[in-house]
Amino acid sequence: MEFTQTITINKIMKNQLEMNANLLVKHLHKPPSEFTKADVISFIREEEIRMVNFMYPAGDGRLKTLNFVINDLAYLEALLTCGERVDGSSLFTFIEAGSSDLYVIPRYRTAFLDPFAEEPTLTMLCSYFNKDGYPLESSPEYTLQKACRAFTDVTGMEFEAMGELEYYVIAPAEDLYGATDQRGYHESGPYAKFNEFRTECMRYIAQAGGQIKYGHSEVGNFTLDGKVYEQNEIEFLPVNAADAADQLVLAKWIIRNLAYQYGLNVTFAPKITVGKAGSGMHVHMRIMKDGKNQMLENCELSATAKKAIAGMMLLAPSLTAFGNTNPTSYFRLVPHQEALTNICWGDRNRSVLVRVPLGWTSQTDMCMLANPLESSSQYDTTQKQTVEMRSPDGSADVYQLLAGLAVACRYGFEIEDAQAVADKTYVNVNIHKKEYEDHLTQLDQLPDSCVASAACLQKQRSIYETYHVFSSYMIDGIIAKLQGFNDLNLREELENNPGKMMELVNSYFHCG
Repeated sequence: MEFTQTITINKIMKNQLEMNANLLVKHLHKPPSEFTKADVISFIREEEIRMVNFMYPAGDGRLKTLNFVINDLAYLEALLTCGERVDGSSLFTFIEAGSSDLYVIPRYRTAFLDPFAEEPTLTMLCSYFNKDGYPLESSPEYTLQKACRAFTDVTGMEFEAMGELEYYVIAPAEDLYGATDQRGYHESGPYAKFNEFRTECMRYIAQAGGQIKYGHSEVGNFTLDGKVYEQNEIEFLPVNAADAADQLVLAKWIIRNLAYQYGLNVTFAPKITVGKAGSGMHVHMRIMKDGKNQMLENCELSATAKKAIAGMMLLAPSLTAFGNTNPTSYFRLVPHQEALTNICWGDRNRSVLVRVPLGWTSQTDMCMLANPLESSSQYDTTQKQTVEMRSPDGSADVYQLLAGLAVACRYGFEIEDAQAVADKTYVNVNIHKKEYEDHLTQLDQLPDSCVASAACLQKQRSIYETYHVFSSYMIDGIIAKLQGFNDLNLREELENNPGKMMELVNSYFHCG
């Protein structure tokens, strides 16, 4: 039995390495999870790398960069072992200037060759450590680690995630082959103008270790003031949640850098104009045990999945504090649109907050039916089933958001009435149709502003602080930031004031 398992594992590893786009994986013939300091040094020496970059996410959600010239082997060894000091008070608002020194220590598994550097440069993501040499409790990345560890401790399973990264590309409008307004979903060229830009982004993201599922043009497509606005999406494959967060922040960095090189503008903002599709950052999740997906049982959604959904239903109001973090978020989360306001879930239903997407559960070999020359594939499609949280957007701190979702899914296993919660919030109709109006009124609502979101987080904060996942300092900081927007009635105030609305949009155009 053990011999057979070893053969299977080796076969999986070979498949993962054979066509991997990461140049370090190709060079070292091992997956990133097995990279060591010696591997990194070997790659630097053999590929004649001249510089090393450290990158780390700050409180604004963006990656910050520290550059190093490689002076000699001893310096490189010290750099990779000891990291470097940074000013934490300039990176996070919750750190006081009097005790602001932090360490940043590289994580070798994140190493990739920088596609934008003129000199050959190896870049790595870093973790924050405090003055005593321990992980910084309030850092978003470590908060996600703690959330995943608590999930496993409680459930005996692993929490995996992947994001859908939506963004608009903006450029001078062209006269030829104009796209149809708000009909850009999966459009091909020449009507979609930025397919080549997106595929180049995907190539760079894959080289940086991103596990991409696919990319396509999205619904949003319009022309305004001589500029074309085209919405695109890059979606990832499910991996452990910590890697999923790393991939999303690196993807944003790559898309923006490549756009800058091409003279394009890009925004991940949740809403950039009235009456057009906003951009979300939907998150798909699955729960794994011993390499097996636990979301299905006998081709139907499992009790495990329903417990996780129940947790998300109960914590949905406060999850907006991590996933919808500026006032424009709540101009996207409005009634009667796909980015909904009602706390409910359902199958293959885009009018719900948590969707159970189509999951290849039909037991039909569609490949053989479409290709009569093929024999039965015997492919295990159960791995594909996920559940999707649809409210988050590009303003989110990705690490805090995934940590919050891990907490919510864990919470579903800790309550006694999870099945009842799931039954009560299940919807199998389009709740925005008039005939289902009564059903709509029975559902709880998401908050409609940053201020309301802060109040929800304050009410439910103890759940996030359990097992010391979220530090009280972090929760206090998030609440203070949300309250500071003072946007309790902003949607009503700007309803008939497009000029003021555009001023607001411009303020948060490059959020996240």
